[in-house]
Amino acid sequence: MKCPRCGEETILEKVCPQCGKTVNEDVCPSCKIPTVGYTRQPVNFRVLIGEACKKLRVSPPKIVKGVKKLMNKTRVPEILEKGVLRAKYGLFVFKDGTVRFDATNAPLTHFTPREIGVSVSKLRQLGYSHDVEGEPLKNPDQVCELKIQDVVIPRKCAEYFVRVAGFLDELLTKVYGLSSFYNVSSEEDLIGHLVVGLAPHTSVGILGRIVGFTDLNVCYAHPVWHSAKRRDCDGDEDSLMLALDTFLNFSREYLPAQIGGIMDAPLLLIPVVNPKEVQRQAHDVDVAAFYPLDFYRKTWENARSKDVSHIIDIIEHRLGTEAQWEGFHYTTPVSNVNSGVRQTMYKRLTTMLEKLNSQLELAEKIRAVDAHEVASKVLTTHFMRDISGNLRAFSTQAFRCKSCNKRFRRVPLRGKCPVCGGPLTLTVYRGGIEKYLDAAEHLIKKYGLGEYYAQRIMLVREEINSLFEGKKPRQVSLVDFA
Repeated sequence: MKCPRCGEETILEKVCPQCGKTVNEDVCPSCKIPTVGYTRQPVNFRVLIGEACKKLRVSPPKIVKGVKKLMNKTRVPEILEKGVLRAKYGLFVFKDGTVRFDATNAPLTHFTPREIGVSVSKLRQLGYSHDVEGEPLKNPDQVCELKIQDVVIPRKCAEYFVRVAGFLDELLTKVYGLSSFYNVSSEEDLIGHLVVGLAPHTSVGILGRIVGFTDLNVCYAHPVWHSAKRRDCDGDEDSLMLALDTFLNFSREYLPAQIGGIMDAPLLLIPVVNPKEVQRQAHDVDVAAFYPLDFYRKTWENARSKDVSHIIDIIEHRLGTEAQWEGFHYTTPVSNVNSGVRQTMYKRLTTMLEKLNSQLELAEKIRAVDAHEVASKVLTTHFMRDISGNLRAFSTQAFRCKSCNKRFRRVPLRGKCPVCGGPLTLTVYRGGIEKYLDAAEHLIKKYGLGEYYAQRIMLVREEINSLFEGKKPRQVSLVDFA
């Protein structure tokens, strides 16, 4: 990091969090505790933001959002110029310094230029010279095969990325003294630019290329591309980032210094997706133009899918050959890939109880589904395990310092953090234990799931009440024991 005054490289000074002395060692010789590269001090943000705006030659924004405190190891912050520019473009920043757009995954292997809102000439520039029949691409209704790392993004995402591109260009020119890169004035200008896809709880981004847009709130991409993110294309929601934003603004230094801090961050990037290395669910995708007669005969025998997979053209059979990349087919054409639901019910419904009731209402309408069995599985495999696990986690939880985020297995004798003297707090709370309790009781009563489960829930509720209620000391007399 360079000094904002003279431009020279800065040197990290280490300070003892207890005595406040500046030392050049990892452990304070006096207090015998680890030193840190930060300390509490007053900061005049009004002056700093004013200087940043002057450097950027922009008016001070009405609101510049920040965080209550830094949680990374060295407490190093971003330069304020980035925050000012993001505020100017109405952008939100993630913990690692990147700007993201979340979209629901949807698999796509074929499309027409008209469906994704891109001209034939533009697609030809991107390498789509022929349609699936091998004919030269000339009109917007010809069917094309989607390349493995090409993505079709939502219009809302494109609108957001136009602002992100403007932010990045201004950052390049006004802060780093470089030429602008995107020069985007409309959504169509994003065609051909690279993005990074990232799934939650992972640390590897997957490179993709924007080739079109959809009015649906989904990210259309090849099943292999979604699977490379460690997703099985079942409607999960992942993040998209402009590639330059990832390269320019991501820093591991910004990530929280705690368990799970490096998750959801693009620590690594896969530039080329190898179909052999993705999850097996993608290998089971059938890419046949038609199903052979033997397949239909096997359905009368109730044959297992794995016993008939050898007669169906699936991706697994193509691995290790040139056919693993392209030449995929489909059995059922559609009028328009954008004719589906614009937004999933899972996003429209706000509470878990609403989502659960909606799922069970659907189960009751489908004759092939046993709603009682669905309710039983939700209760036993999800709710009961979650409630019991959180209750156990509460009784065995650690304690965390609010100031330095240090964790302790037991409460220190002094009642505060021995490292920095900050206050301590719990890591598991009552709300986390009770969040599914009412929903579980609702399932048991509505579907009559048995006295066993009703009693288990009753015992859990009693245990919760014994933990959180009646803790105030009560004066008793001998008469109370009579």
